Amino acid sequence: VQLQASGGGSVQAGGSLTLSCTGRKMLVMRYSMRWYFQPPGEERALVATAALGGTKTYADSVKGRFTISRDNAENTVTLQMDNLKPEDTGHYYCNAYLSGKNYWGKGTLVTVSS
Repeated sequence: VQLQASGGGSVQAGGSLTLSCTGRKMLVMRYSMRWYFQPPGEERALVATAALGGTKTYADSVKGRFTISRDNAENTVTLQMDNLKPEDTGHYYCNAYLSGKNYWGKGTLVTVSS
């Protein structure tokens, strides 16, 4: 297993969750790390990126609410999700990307109730 995601669960609107993704040794430090979001019945979309050079980018829908961080020494990337909304409900996937090569973790489900 290249990537292992965890931390999903159920929360009320306005609450917080932290997703974690642990990669095999040295994977996180060598790749651009991303989190994708897939709402029920919809396609998967990119929501946060932690690039190798340190730049972090976010989809407009999560900007100001979600924070991506990476710990190369621990081979871990996290997604801190605050002020969650019901529309954040769905599966979240971590991804490692470099030069066309992709590794995916299994999705972790987040459910936000109103």
